[in-house]
Amino acid sequence: MSVEEFERIARLVERESDTVRLEFINGRIGIKGMTDGDHAEIIRWLQKRCIQARPDLWLYAGGEIGLLVEAYRQGRAKPDAVLAPEKTFMGQGDWADPARVLMVVKVTSYDWDTPRRDRKEKPAAYAAGGIPIYLLVDRDHCTVTVHSDPAAEGYGYRQVADFGKKIMIPGPVSVELDTE
Repeated sequence: MSVEEFERIARLVERESDTVRLEFINGRIGIKGMTDGDHAEIIRWLQKRCIQARPDLWLYAGGEIGLLVEAYRQGRAKPDAVLAPEKTFMGQGDWADPARVLMVVKVTSYDWDTPRRDRKEKPAAYAAGGIPIYLLVDRDHCTVTVHSDPAAEGYGYRQVADFGKKIMIPGPVSVELDTE
């Protein structure tokens, strides 16, 4: 399937449904379904921490920001949240250039393909897109993983903390996150 075909299908689905969003990673369509209340609370908690630590940035939440990812921008992803300077996405359309994005966030859902998509494919796509930080809040494993040092073949550095521990999100974000 071409990127153009995917974008046409994604526009139709989003126009007809408030509960489903599509992504296109590794040449395959992925479906992002509705999130639950715990998912929303994790994003709210992270928004509060980011605003306290970095009031110069905004955590765009809700999976509404579409990003051009992967090598040569052939992928299309909708992270659960995106940390970037205000007004980064003005005039960008449905799928934005990630050049000013500092961090993308994924909170795992209880989907059958979470291990492959959230722990392997998405970090590789975001790294290839040059996004400095991929933060994975993994509800299955009760961990927070910070992926940093992006390169074409993936992130070069990864640190993991169990829920309840502190973890440092390195520059350009530079925030210590207490996962309480």
